[in-house]
Amino acid sequence: MPLGIPRRKKASPLVENEEAEPVRGGMNVGDMRTFGGMTSLQPGLPPPPPNLRPRLIFHTQLAHGSPTGRIEGFSNVKELYNKIGEAFNIPANDIMFCTLNTHKVDMDKLLGGQIGLEDFIFAHVKGQQKEVEVFKSEDALGLTITDNGAGYAFIKRIREGSIIDRIAVINVGDMIESINGHSLVGCRHFEVAKMLKDLQKGKTFTLKLVEPLKAFDMIGQRGGGGKQTTGAQLGTGRGTLRLRSKGPATVQELPSAFEEKAIQKVDDLLESYMGIRDTDLAENMVELGKDKKNPDEFAQALDESLGDFGFPDEFVFDVWGAIGDAKVGRY
Repeated sequence: MPLGIPRRKKASPLVENEEAEPVRGGMNVGDMRTFGGMTSLQPGLPPPPPNLRPRLIFHTQLAHGSPTGRIEGFSNVKELYNKIGEAFNIPANDIMFCTLNTHKVDMDKLLGGQIGLEDFIFAHVKGQQKEVEVFKSEDALGLTITDNGAGYAFIKRIREGSIIDRIAVINVGDMIESINGHSLVGCRHFEVAKMLKDLQKGKTFTLKLVEPLKAFDMIGQRGGGGKQTTGAQLGTGRGTLRLRSKGPATVQELPSAFEEKAIQKVDDLLESYMGIRDTDLAENMVELGKDKKNPDEFAQALDESLGDFGFPDEFVFDVWGAIGDAKVGRY
């Protein structure tokens, strides 16, 4: 190596002294018009080679308090959790879920399959374990379930006045670790919701839960999932990084007004029929249905792409109607 040229040191993923604000999460991204002309956004063309792709760097913190970390180079939620784990030297499976632009357990700011290019990521890690006996006196427990895309299902909403609402130790954000000793780690949200729905009325069952570790100003809060989500898009940037279970993440434009309305209506139907909320699943369904000519074509597309969910026929018909209503402006 020539003399006088120092070796370049690898930058630390933690920014110990930086006063990073949530709105600064995507500083290296620049104007979205830069991405608009890139090959990766042109339909029908392959993505550009790695050396020509934009370098997307996101800022993150642990929700209960930590220095700020920088993460990049992830394509799905599991890879994101691994990157966060590496940045803070914690096991990736300690991360329960992430919120965008707030450290609080706010289910309206939950990270799904998309991250706004300027979003700041807060990772919520496992805290106290608890075991609760619940008497199922009614058919419905009053829970809405979601999952983190990496094997953990947790409570997204508790309906006011419901069975679960009357049990003070159960909170929004609690991970459902097991039901009657049966482990739910690795289960999807719709599987957990079905297990809870199928529990016999008039019997007592045992829930083992894990709550997220809380910062000082969050202690004593019941949760933030009681209100209806007001919109499908949580990001502050003009574009989003779309995370995928297979293949590379891609930068996309925000959905149109029609798509946002349709996604919200379909998400509401998911909760009504199946006891889950999942804006990314709703978005996939809208994408499948917006160009279909009739409900039979739509039902076939759903079965081919999302058959594991086992959607009821009435639900499929209502989703088709919701997409059609949104398309013609009947919101």
